[in-house]
Amino acid sequence: QVQLVESGGGLVQTGDSLRLSCAASVTPFSRFSMGWFRQAPGKEREFVAAISRINGDTYYADSVKGRFTMSRDNAKNTVYLQMNSLKPQDTAEYYCAAALGPWKEKPDYWGQGTQVTVST
Repeated sequence: QVQLVESGGGLVQTGDSLRLSCAASVTPFSRFSMGWFRQAPGKEREFVAAISRINGDTYYADSVKGRFTMSRDNAKNTVYLQMNSLKPQDTAEYYCAAALGPWKEKPDYWGQGTQVTVST
């Protein structure tokens, strides 16, 4: 049973930073590419960032490029999403996702989500 547990969400102000974490109960963690998605109220879920399983290549949505940084610690089975210069439009439920093998548009596993709210 694969479990992904997100943490680190909260209420912040415009321009603030947050770091989300996602702990994965998968073995070996290095077989999984990992990603983050988000869903704002009334909108579809959208891709935010992903990181490859082997060499740590990262991919970002244009809307977060330059502000968000995704990383992984294979020793801790954890990925992170460092979010800087947050904007109200970043307000959403953020979901961690895992894909066995290379990253794909429809990951195999999902976390329960963590709420990020950015106030003006």
